Amino acid sequence: MYLVYIAFGGINMKSDRVLSVVIPMSAALLATAAAIAGVFFRGDGNYVSVTSVRGETYDMAVNGVYANNALRVVAEGVGWDIFTLAIAVPALLFTLPGVYRNAMRARLFAIGILGYLSYQYLMYALTWAFGPLFLLFIAVQTVSLVALVYLLARIDLPSLAAGIGKHFPARGMALLSGLMALLLTGMWVTRILEVLKHDSGPELFGMTTMTVQALDLGIVVPLALFTAVLAWRRRPSGYLLCSVVVVKSFAMAAAICAMLLSAWAVEGAVELPPLIIFAAAAVASAWLGARMYANIGMDIVE
Repeated sequence: MYLVYIAFGGINMKSDRVLSVVIPMSAALLATAAAIAGVFFRGDGNYVSVTSVRGETYDMAVNGVYANNALRVVAEGVGWDIFTLAIAVPALLFTLPGVYRNAMRARLFAIGILGYLSYQYLMYALTWAFGPLFLLFIAVQTVSLVALVYLLARIDLPSLAAGIGKHFPARGMALLSGLMALLLTGMWVTRILEVLKHDSGPELFGMTTMTVQALDLGIVVPLALFTAVLAWRRRPSGYLLCSVVVVKSFAMAAAICAMLLSAWAVEGAVELPPLIIFAAAAVASAWLGARMYANIGMDIVE
């Protein structure tokens, strides 16, 4: 945070408000371009059966922007892209007038969406086979992260804590965060051990490593646990994390549901346990988020 203040300390209030809108809007436009490409230029569905270096046979897409990826991964990605295009980007754009006015709720919500975009496109850049969208993925991730840090540095924690209503569900968010950390850890460690046991498996889909599991266990789980502890103790930083993480949690859980439904439509088979888990997480996040934002009474950041 201190480095951000050094970098942007000379910016006047009007310029600050403009940048607070321009940077997130740039992230939204870049994400729109990436999602449109994924939805409308994903290819015609043609594939070839190939064998990976680990001896795993799978169907690989042969054309479109997601060529050279497993057909199942392409189907999942298209579901994710549809959610980003139809829900996440419009939600971010909707917050920008409030962000310009320094409204606390708008800034917190925007940070949550930017966290979703930054994480999603980091995962895209690391997971997809190298292709024409690689630089665009990096651009979305980078601009989203810059926007997130810029807005986050403008949040005044004492003002936020003073404006929190007595019905703010900090303990409820702590329980949800802790539960999701345990579920993700259990789900991914079990899958990792299964792949290690057989030195391959359908979970790899032709890849050489498990990128999603690495990111979730290395970023999402620690963040969830950190949020749970600070929220339970009702620290000012806990209120901030709750308000941001609940938005990101809903977006990620809903996007994963869209991903699983898209894969179901293509393959004719559904992964029911994760669909139920993430649908429940999306509903719980939406319920907690509505209660949180109704209890944020302080509208001015500075």
